[in-house]
Amino acid sequence: MKLHGVKVHPSKALLKREDQLAWKIAGVATDKVAVPKDVTAMIINRVIDNASVAIAAINRSPVVSARAMALGHPSKGGAAVFGMPATKTVSPEWAAWANGTAVRELDMHDTFLAAEYSHPGDNIPPVLAVAQAMEKSGKDLVRGIATGYEIQMDLVRAISLHEYKVDHIAHLGPSAAAGIGALLGLKQEVIFQAVQQALHTTITFRQSRKGEISSWKAFAPAHAGKLAIEAVDRAMRGEGAPSPIYEGEDSVIAWVLAGRSNRDDVFGPTYYQVPLPEKGEPKRAIMDSYTKEHSAEYQSQALIDLAFRMREQIADLEKIEKIIIHTSHHTHYVIGTGANDPQKMDPKASRETLDHSIMYIFAVALQDGSWHHVESYSPKRAGRADTVRLWHKVETQEDPEWTRRYHATDPNELAFGGRVEIQFKDGTSLVDELGVANAHPNGARPFGRQDYIRKFQTLTDGIISAREANRFLDVVQDLPRLAAGDLSLLNVSLPKGTLLEGKPGIF
Repeated sequence: MKLHGVKVHPSKALLKREDQLAWKIAGVATDKVAVPKDVTAMIINRVIDNASVAIAAINRSPVVSARAMALGHPSKGGAAVFGMPATKTVSPEWAAWANGTAVRELDMHDTFLAAEYSHPGDNIPPVLAVAQAMEKSGKDLVRGIATGYEIQMDLVRAISLHEYKVDHIAHLGPSAAAGIGALLGLKQEVIFQAVQQALHTTITFRQSRKGEISSWKAFAPAHAGKLAIEAVDRAMRGEGAPSPIYEGEDSVIAWVLAGRSNRDDVFGPTYYQVPLPEKGEPKRAIMDSYTKEHSAEYQSQALIDLAFRMREQIADLEKIEKIIIHTSHHTHYVIGTGANDPQKMDPKASRETLDHSIMYIFAVALQDGSWHHVESYSPKRAGRADTVRLWHKVETQEDPEWTRRYHATDPNELAFGGRVEIQFKDGTSLVDELGVANAHPNGARPFGRQDYIRKFQTLTDGIISAREANRFLDVVQDLPRLAAGDLSLLNVSLPKGTLLEGKPGIF
């Protein structure tokens, strides 16, 4: 990996293309270095993972709406939509919209956390949609997905968006564009323009994950994927983009990110050091990402597992006086009491808000000793009087050590959990801690292929037929050998008559 300094330059500097981050990203995408076998195996795992959570969410309102919108854009020889027969295709950007929404709705697929937050599996729907529409092979798809993961995760390692209240899909637009470019074998110039277009159009703000969180949280990454496809299409037709999009005098960095807080010295020191693979270096970033065993914000994964462990030592939960979760800055301020969001303590809050409330999540996990992607968030479950009492006894506090570990570069120190102190009414206390979730690569039970298959079978049970489940699992595990034009086989369909229809709209 090589670090690339990125800062704002005045227009008169005429920054050369080869010195621009978008050009370097495009260079990584055009490097046809072989995808390692373990990376290919992990890509297969994540395609299974995405299908699992997408089918589990297939008849939830945002997914139904996104699918209905996509079906308003039929295209012969286009891309397939989750739940529908693979023979019914739509324009690829709309397939990415529908499938991306389905994948994100339950907030249960893979994650990577560093300077920024991300769900790099969000790259798969747009890359797959274009691969199906353009009749590419399984090997091509693997190359495109590996590239999408690499670019998004490298940007996430270096550039914080949330610090400036920008939503994390601003890294997803460029990465999906780069992944599509790699898939199609496009020239560096074309990918360069597409990456810039995609970034320019995907700058949105974190209000989507603040306060009363709405269904837009599920649509947001699908929106980025859709825009990335459109950006690539325009670039392939010879159209350009705002440039230099990262380093220009009126660029994203200059006015939205780091440069905005330092306008007096805007052309001064380097703001970011972005790591990218050197030419001939394999794209291995996906190996540093991790999936979710539980349907909740990633920072809650280890704390859910910890709640399961601690409940075994508590005879009566009603005897708890207070629960203090000592954790990282991010957990405290985004999903903890540091967010100062009253909705996070409201039994009538939306599912999207509850899965971003560690106070609610820890209380329910402590009571139930299990977690379910639907039942754990039901209005009846959230409104239980004993749950509300326990929930309101939970608070979070930032601990500098957990914040340090959250940002650690040593994978053996990296941690997303915390230390929990449960104080009882009799003055005694119970203290325990857990750094990473059981399913994390460094956890007690790291996820392997059979875990991904079990997750798929569990989440799709009763929704698709056993025959369809077995067919998909057989095909996806043979992904690198799928011939050109066979990628529609990766679509998962429901029995006829079981898909809900969306409300009427414009499309």
